Amino acid sequence: MRIPRWLLGFLAFVALLLGTGICAVTTFGLTQRAVVDLSRTGVPVEDPWLVLRCLLTGQTPCENGDAVPPTPKADPPLLVLTPMLTAAPTDVATLNPVAPAATSDFNTASVATALPSPMPNAAAPIDLPRITDPRQIRILLMGIDQRSATGENGPFRTDTMMLMNVDPVRKTIGVLSLPRDLWVTIPGYEPSRINTANFIGDRDAYPGGGGPALAMETVSTNFGVPVDKYLLINFDVFLTVVDLLAPNGVPITVAEAIDDPTYPDAGFGYIHVRFQPGEQRMDAETLLQYARTRATEGGDFDRLRRQHQVLDALRAKVLSAGGIFNIIAGAPRLWIELHDNYRTNLSLEDILALARLMTEIDRENIRFEVVDNLYVSGGISPEGDQVLYPDYASISDLIQRVFYPQLNITLADMQARARVENAPIYVYNGTKLVGLATRTREWLIERGVSIAAVGNLVSSDLRLTEIRDYGGRHIWTARYLAQLLGLPDERIARAGDGVIAAGVMLALGEDALAIIDG
Repeated sequence: MRIPRWLLGFLAFVALLLGTGICAVTTFGLTQRAVVDLSRTGVPVEDPWLVLRCLLTGQTPCENGDAVPPTPKADPPLLVLTPMLTAAPTDVATLNPVAPAATSDFNTASVATALPSPMPNAAAPIDLPRITDPRQIRILLMGIDQRSATGENGPFRTDTMMLMNVDPVRKTIGVLSLPRDLWVTIPGYEPSRINTANFIGDRDAYPGGGGPALAMETVSTNFGVPVDKYLLINFDVFLTVVDLLAPNGVPITVAEAIDDPTYPDAGFGYIHVRFQPGEQRMDAETLLQYARTRATEGGDFDRLRRQHQVLDALRAKVLSAGGIFNIIAGAPRLWIELHDNYRTNLSLEDILALARLMTEIDRENIRFEVVDNLYVSGGISPEGDQVLYPDYASISDLIQRVFYPQLNITLADMQARARVENAPIYVYNGTKLVGLATRTREWLIERGVSIAAVGNLVSSDLRLTEIRDYGGRHIWTARYLAQLLGLPDERIARAGDGVIAAGVMLALGEDALAIIDG
């Protein structure tokens, strides 16, 4: 397929922005795979490269897949690609309110002006670059609480921070969300919340790249994983991309009622947002509200899980035929409207090579995890603010599981790891149903689980069964019990109320009887 080189710039830009990261680098691959899958099922979908070319040049696809060119006009400027990932990127796109605009790989005004011009068939053929370095690629994805309409100049704290690990050899992706209240060491500064690293770095012009450089160094220092790539966006990017990708909204299943009377508006005030349980179709603004609100019992942890849900919903939208053609038709608009609203040290070659890699990565090899209540302890900072203190040993184990996953970990594997922990297991009844703890103990013993003791919680109105880890050192025991009982990992929580000294407690709720009888 012969395509104009300058169009690769648009495709790279779309790949960079979609889905705030994980959908970003997968856009090209998902598009290609979706076209193949749709074709296999009998749905007539043209090659995306051909469709993109025809939409932007006015050419008409022939039955044999060739394009009929209109009257040739002058060639637009070409984007010159250089070898990727073997050389340091030379250009960094900038978020306009934070730092002065940097030089670009190609002339924005020239490309925008040339968009309506038809492209002749004389464009030189070009292949997407490949990743030849076998080392893992780690990208820090950051979203800042800023919209261009407010006129804010920064510096900004990060509202969202995710660490993405791409393994080009094992063909896996891991995405780890970091809570913004995590109390960490800021290299060269006093300890602070992790979301302040970008603010401090931009404020003090931190060497090597300002806020993003200090944010990457903070993550590397605290969690022992080198990070040298980043993508930072503001809300304008998210809203514009979602509007383009899904003009009729994105279907989202809301798990619980959400009522937030103090959700920050587009300026400096508040609005009241509500979500009812069930499937809803959300436009871009509503989707942003859903992903940002913290008005649930799990607070920031629930918010991070909803952000993963939104990313996965956008991934599914990219896979749809409608999503594909919206991307293709809207590429020029994306470039014109958004080139001042992101910062990154990923080069175009990096993005194109990552996009190519995504054609070889299946959805089941993309894993989302959250540094949640299992890996932190609530506390008070020296200034008297509520913060989260990281359990570095537990987080290190989580990073190993997310970035170096055993793709087919079995129940037997979990059981073996739980036996190594050798944690005592307690079963406590949190309901009014007499004898529930004893019945559950027998059910577990039949499945090879040793129970230290049974008892009753002080409260007898627990609705949902929980697994409580006392001491925070028994993650595999807790996960094994969750798998046996069919409970999601969200039901696992750290505990320190002193009911037991150490070990794992199965706190039985009203749903427990149906679980053991079912």
